[in-house]
Amino acid sequence: MNARDPLLPLQPDESAALAAFAERTWDEEIVPALTQYIAIPAKSPMFDADWQKNGYIERVVRDAATWVEGKKVAGLKLEVIRLEGRTPVIYFEVPATKPGSTDTICLYGHLDKQPEFNGWRSDLGPWTPKYENGLLYGRGGADDGYAIYASLTAILALDKQGIPRPRCVGIIEACEESGSFDLPAYIDLLRPRLGNVALVVCLDSGAGNYDQLWLTTSLRGNVTGTLKVEILTEGIHSGDASGLVPSSFRIMRQVLDRLEDSKTGELLPQSFHCQIPGDRVEQAKATAAILGDEVWKRFPWACGADGGPSLPTTTDPVQSLINRTWKPTLSVTGVDGFPELKNAGNVLRPYTAFKLSLRLPPLVDGNEAAQKLKTLLEDNAPYNAKVTFHADGRVGAQGASGWNAPSLATWMEDALHAASQAHYGAPCGFIGQGGTIPLMGMLQQGFPQAQMMVCGVLGPKSNAHGPNEFLHVPYGKRLTAAVAQVMAACP
Repeated sequence: MNARDPLLPLQPDESAALAAFAERTWDEEIVPALTQYIAIPAKSPMFDADWQKNGYIERVVRDAATWVEGKKVAGLKLEVIRLEGRTPVIYFEVPATKPGSTDTICLYGHLDKQPEFNGWRSDLGPWTPKYENGLLYGRGGADDGYAIYASLTAILALDKQGIPRPRCVGIIEACEESGSFDLPAYIDLLRPRLGNVALVVCLDSGAGNYDQLWLTTSLRGNVTGTLKVEILTEGIHSGDASGLVPSSFRIMRQVLDRLEDSKTGELLPQSFHCQIPGDRVEQAKATAAILGDEVWKRFPWACGADGGPSLPTTTDPVQSLINRTWKPTLSVTGVDGFPELKNAGNVLRPYTAFKLSLRLPPLVDGNEAAQKLKTLLEDNAPYNAKVTFHADGRVGAQGASGWNAPSLATWMEDALHAASQAHYGAPCGFIGQGGTIPLMGMLQQGFPQAQMMVCGVLGPKSNAHGPNEFLHVPYGKRLTAAVAQVMAACP
């Protein structure tokens, strides 16, 4: 198996063999497995309080574990680890085939999903998988149920071609979409078993386009929670009370004005901002030169007042990239206390509640930000209203911190470009992402010398979390082969 010189870079025929294996495995095994996975509403605990009783998370974990064990990888050991009251984690390890290697490659993904959302195309649905023109539609396939299947396929591709690689371990969680509040306990438990992690492969990120391999260079943090303003104990006739009883919605606006400039979207507290490293600005300029106006044109803009499309906060490609990766931003992602329009009578509502999502720059501590946000929103409430903010997550981990990638080692940079050229015909691109993957910060703290290959299939219009989410299968095939090639280059 290890007849080839492990120090030699992969030859074109070896890269082609990896690509052929990945394509065949995706067509014959991964797409069918993901089709079954998409049909299961395995919503993350934040969106399914009865996840244990419903058993959907247990089912997707069991299905994925069974698939992995069925591959019969030499020396594979797999365990589904369960801690009381927490979502399960799949942990697997495969011994090295590279002579003398003492390093470990850690592969990561998750199996929990975001909720349904509305606006799906009439022939599609979150739990109704459909494979059409190379796109696999449905919730969770791209974000990122494919990760465990692609990870094992990359290992298998190397082993089938006799290409040496280091020891590999996998961590597949089921709480990522809830902020990974269950994961730290598992990382503490598994740390002695992980070994000397030299490379982390995370398949939960995105791509600037579908024409090259993309490496994620930073991730934003996030604080989510419910802000509630209560002014009455029950609804009152608006003609009787308005003008005397302040509207809970108006109080809500005043409270949010402490946080955000509503005209510009600028977050006001300076503690939620950070200095942007110079190398990330330069990378944004390079990426803007590749993507151009597609950085902002790729979104599904509504028709504006003049008949043309609505406009973003900026049309400058460089600033667009910086805004969505290094600027703190507020989104309201849900509301409560409002009747449906068809049932909205002339009643002054007793309360207004908003679900907030505060995206934080990569270098801002998420838990500290959650505490500061609570104080900012609750103190000195207008009209002495009852204002409460309850952050999601567990005590001590109520905000997820972002992540800024370490500098690339020479071997890693060379391997990324070689893999991208071999499987896409273009050099690797570098891009920050606006989402959050809490594990990356945990692993970087625990293994500061490790290289981080954070990548994924979430390219333009793939629309994770929203309607019509899809997995770009041709890109997934090439990404799997590219990951295998980079793994082979790990010392």
